[in-house]
Amino acid sequence: QVQLVESGGGLVQAGGSLRLSCAASGRTFSIYTMGWFRQAPGKEREFVAHINWSAGSTYYADSVKARFTISRDNAKNTVYLQMNSLKPEDTDVYYCAAAFGRVLLTSHLQYNYWGQGTQVTVSS
Repeated sequence: QVQLVESGGGLVQAGGSLRLSCAASGRTFSIYTMGWFRQAPGKEREFVAHINWSAGSTYYADSVKARFTISRDNAKNTVYLQMNSLKPEDTDVYYCAAAFGRVLLTSHLQYNYWGQGTQVTVSS
């Protein structure tokens, strides 16, 4: 089992920044990738970014590239999502997730464990 706890969401004006954190515990040695997804009511969960737990390689959705940065601190078992130049369309519930597998990591279906989600609201 892996437990994930997110923090750092909130309300920010357009153009502002937020940093989300996701603390992992439990079987963290089995994690291959950590990802961030977001979801609006009635919509499918959307990929944002992922990071390889050991190597640190990253991948981003086109919609957030150059604005968001995913990083990890292995000593703290924590993954971060730094979000800059926020836009109203970034408003969503953001979830972190842990994947044991190694393929199709932009699909939420490939992730084994999920955090509870944190609300990000960007006002115009």
